[in-house]
Parts: sequence; C-alpha cells; structure tokens
Amino acid sequence: MTSPSPSRRAASQRAASQRRALAGAILPPLLGCATVLAVWWLAGWRIAANPDTANFAGFAPGPTLWRLVDLVAAGELWRSVGPSLFRVGQGMAVAVALGVPLGVLVGGSRTVRAATHIPFQFLRMVSPLAWMPIAVLMFATWDGAIVFLIAAAAVWPVTFATANGLAKIDPNWFKVARNLGAEPVQMLRVVILPAIARDVLTGIRLALGVAWIVLVPAEYLGVTSGLGYAINDARDTLEYDRLTAMVLVIGTLGFALDGLCLAAIRRFGWDHER
Repeated sequence: MTSPSPSRRAASQRAASQRRALAGAILPPLLGCATVLAVWWLAGWRIAANPDTANFAGFAPGPTLWRLVDLVAAGELWRSVGPSLFRVGQGMAVAVALGVPLGVLVGGSRTVRAATHIPFQFLRMVSPLAWMPIAVLMFATWDGAIVFLIAAAAVWPVTFATANGLAKIDPNWFKVARNLGAEPVQMLRVVILPAIARDVLTGIRLALGVAWIVLVPAEYLGVTSGLGYAINDARDTLEYDRLTAMVLVIGTLGFALDGLCLAAIRRFGWDHER
C-alpha cells in the first residue's frame, strides 16, 4: 500500500486547517447565541409558570417572535423603524459636521486644546437627556428636540477621536507637505483627512452606539412614531410581547449599523489590506 504523495498530504492538511478555522469562527458565536436563547427561554418559562408573574409571559421567546412576525406582516415595524433611522441619521450628520472640524482645531493647536479641555470635558459628562427640557424649549417640533439630543450625545466621540487622530500624525509629514508647496486646503485634503480617516470613523462608530442608546428615551417625548414611542406605547397597553419584539429590533439594527461602521473602518483605513 503506497503512502499519499507530499502534495496530497499538504492539501489534506490545508483542508483540515481551513475546517478548524471555520469551526473556530462559527462555533463560539453560535454557542453564545444559543446560551442567551436558553437563558431567555428559561426565564420566560419561569415567568409563565408563576401565577404572580403569568401576566408578563409575553416576554418569553415564543410570544415575542410570533409578535415580531405579525409586526412585519402588518407593516407596523417599518413604520416604527423609518422615523427612528431618520432621526438618528440627522443627529449623526449634525454631530459629524460639528465634531470633525472641532476635532481638527483641538488636535491641531495646543492653545485650542488647553482652552477647550475643561469646558468640553464638563459638557461631555452631562447626560444628553439632561438637556431634554431645554431642547423642548429651543425647538418648535419634537423631531427637532430629539435630533438635538442625539447630536449632543454623538458629537463628543467624534470630536475627541478626530483630535486624537490628528495629534498622532508625524510632524515631519507637515514639513514635507509645506516644502512641496502644499496650501492649507491641500494640507487638509491630502495629509490630514487621509491620516485621521480611521480615527474619525472609529469616533463615528462610538458616536452611533451612544446615539442609538439615547434614541429610545428621547422618543418618549411628544412624538407618535419611532421605536422608542412603540416601546412606550406597548408598555402602556401591557403588550409585553410587542415590547420585547421592539427591543429585538433595536438590538438587531444597532448591531447592523455597528457592523457597517466596522466595515468602513477596515475599508478606508490605510492598513486595511494587512
């Protein structure tokens, strides 16, 4: 009986290595999700089995998933998701439009950094929801107030990530650019923005997570649409299966948006090919 040729052994080893890598990439996430589902099912079973808590049985996986299917079929889910995504998009646009220039100023000047450190850190530590009464007075519409709260939460991660990215740039890059005759606009476009792209996108990723968290309580204001409103309405009407279904939707959308940001970081960072 002849032994396998070296090329066949190498191919077999590569195939085995690929299978192990695939199993290592798939099995841990599946195990984690299965554990969460098992705990959720067990908690739902205990709630339903206890007469004192049986009214809250809608939190269990079965009622929640069936209600989610009904929400999709009836179109209610899309009517809730659309306004929320629009508000988050507006708030993030404002945060990026303010945060990137502020970050460039802070990261590019020691004087500006020293002058803004205390006020910016102070404002960053104030909960965005603390501005809710002021936002209601400042804006004529509830949507405007919600966008303001989201922007107030999201602007700081973008600002500080941009400033940190600019502070890390090698000063010799600026010297070389100036020696080559680069003007300020060219310096910004050719040197600064490409160098801080990964940091800016990382700040946007962090800001999006904060904005998504602020969205739900912000939509408890006077609006009659959005995921936060749907959760508040489900709580008031004691529709716990609908409430938990909306929580699942919020988590899923947040996870998807975070994945898009992560893909952008990998795509536009200078070392994305490594």
